[in-house]
Amino acid sequence: MKAVHFGAGNIGRGFIGLLLSQAGYEVCFVDVNEAVVAELKRRGEYPVTLASEDRETVTVQHVTALSSVTQASEVAAAIAEADIVTTAVGVSILKHIAGVLAGGIRLRAAGSAAPLHVIACENAIGGSAQLKELVYAQLDEESRSSADSFAAFPNAAVDRIVPLQQHDDILKVVVEPFYEWVVDSSQMIPGYTPIPGVHYVDHLEPYIERKLFTVNTGHCSAAYLGELRGYETIQQAMADERLTSQVREVLEETGAVLIQKHGFDEAGHSKYIDKILERFRNPALTDETSRVGRSPIRKLSANDRLVSPALQAYDRGLRYAALARSMAAALRFDVQDDPESAELQASIAANGPGATVTRYTGLAADHSVHRSVMTEYNELKK
Repeated sequence: MKAVHFGAGNIGRGFIGLLLSQAGYEVCFVDVNEAVVAELKRRGEYPVTLASEDRETVTVQHVTALSSVTQASEVAAAIAEADIVTTAVGVSILKHIAGVLAGGIRLRAAGSAAPLHVIACENAIGGSAQLKELVYAQLDEESRSSADSFAAFPNAAVDRIVPLQQHDDILKVVVEPFYEWVVDSSQMIPGYTPIPGVHYVDHLEPYIERKLFTVNTGHCSAAYLGELRGYETIQQAMADERLTSQVREVLEETGAVLIQKHGFDEAGHSKYIDKILERFRNPALTDETSRVGRSPIRKLSANDRLVSPALQAYDRGLRYAALARSMAAALRFDVQDDPESAELQASIAANGPGATVTRYTGLAADHSVHRSVMTEYNELKK
């Protein structure tokens, strides 16, 4: 079995590539980093260390790599022969890989046209659907019709904390022991071969929102609140009992939305929150608040991890004050080497915080959530 995976970064190597290799796939990584590509091709393997007490290390084997910059035709040929294509590049980068993926689908249509699953493993709702739209925009009508007969783009939710890291070995990656990869089985081609370690479900939205509104919402809340208090890492921030209590308040608010909307068991979801907070505190990880909080504009957008659950809570008559506090803390995130942070601070300086909230969240100035964010923003200034 053959897999093509776009993105040979820490998530790609430490999570998706690891599981695919362990499932028996030969994994071909595609990346822009020429040094990583060359080393993967030379060695054909790399180490993954679990951030646990035992620091267990596993060797991921049967891998190679291609450059997305200089080997587009070879990448397309690899896609034409693959059983599965996955991505872990960031949702904003999907548009940059759509062209070569479309080329691979055209080649495949001219050959065997065997079933192909394309799964975007990104922190986004409907990531694979977004990728399909980008790919199909580069295919003519005949090619789209052909692709419909053999290609599927099932949506997925992925969860594994992989902090920024540097090692003497550029291929080594350290990951937390916990992981979750959930795929919408209703969008798979009948007769597909399950990947061990992947959880297949008929309805994905509850799992995507549970992950986005718990892991991602909690993680960025800890980062923004921690950065304000001068903590450099998530682990330092989560050692502050008051801050941890504030993050828990956020997750209790998003949890109330998830329980009411998707019917999650209240006691079971409370245990899930406990597990997430435990993961944030993992002393074997060192995750910088500046990394986790990066891209505050994206994280403050209407459909993302802060505004969306707050609006859903508002619509259901539920609490959202703690979410508003996290949104206010995101407005105070001032990390100059992050372009979005710099843009956000420039907007606040030029237009004021209220207009900035409206511009980036879509919340009107007279909306209750907007007013709550401004109340929390002024409290944080004190």
